[in-house]
Amino acid sequence: MERKIGQLSQAIADLESADAVRAFLEDLCTIREIQDMAQRLEAARMLEDGASYQEVSDELAISSATIARVNKALHYGAGGYKAVLARLGSQKSRHEG
Repeated sequence: MERKIGQLSQAIADLESADAVRAFLEDLCTIREIQDMAQRLEAARMLEDGASYQEVSDELAISSATIARVNKALHYGAGGYKAVLARLGSQKSRHEG
C-alpha cells in the first residue's frame, strides 16, 4: 500500500497547475470528499491564525472532533498542513505585493 500512496503522491506532485489538480481530484474523489478536504484545510488555516474551536465550528459548521483531528495533525502530524499553509501564505503575499 505504501508504494501505491507514493505513486498517488507523485502523480499529484507532477501535475502542473491548480486546474489539473482540480480535474484529477474531481475524477478521483466525490464532490463531498473534496469539500471535506477543503473544509479541513480552512480549519487548519483558521487554527493557525489563532481561532478557537468554537469560532472554527461556527464558521465552517464542522464537529469539534474534526477540528481536534485537524489541530492534532497541524501540531503533531507530518507537517503537511504547515507546508501547504506556508505556501498559500507566500503565494497570497506575492499576489498582494
